[in-house]
Amino acid sequence: MIKFLRILLIGFYFFAGSYHFINPVFYIGLIPDYLHYPEFLNHASGFLEMVLAVGVAIRKTRLLAVKGIITLLVLFIPSHVYFIQIGSCVDTAFCVPPWVAWLRLLLVHPLLILWAWAVRKTN
Repeated sequence: MIKFLRILLIGFYFFAGSYHFINPVFYIGLIPDYLHYPEFLNHASGFLEMVLAVGVAIRKTRLLAVKGIITLLVLFIPSHVYFIQIGSCVDTAFCVPPWVAWLRLLLVHPLLILWAWAVRKTN
């Protein structure tokens, strides 16, 4: 089961990372206004997600890559809070009811962290 979750995680983060390049507008509006260079931050986070996904696939780098994914997820928390503050709607990306944005921050985000931590074993 852990192997399946690991493969799924690798695919999830590699796709999510590549999507930063495929559709950057989707992410740019989610970057808080107080952070400078949103295009750079978008590309850097996408690149890191892809690199960390590959790192999870390699036994020797798996634990470090998992820790990197968890760090990224923690660094993304201000973006989730910002999304709630702006009314859970980004014209260039998507709009959701506020409860969905809160659910994403308070439930989905911690589950993503737990998922990453669950696949840290090198077997």
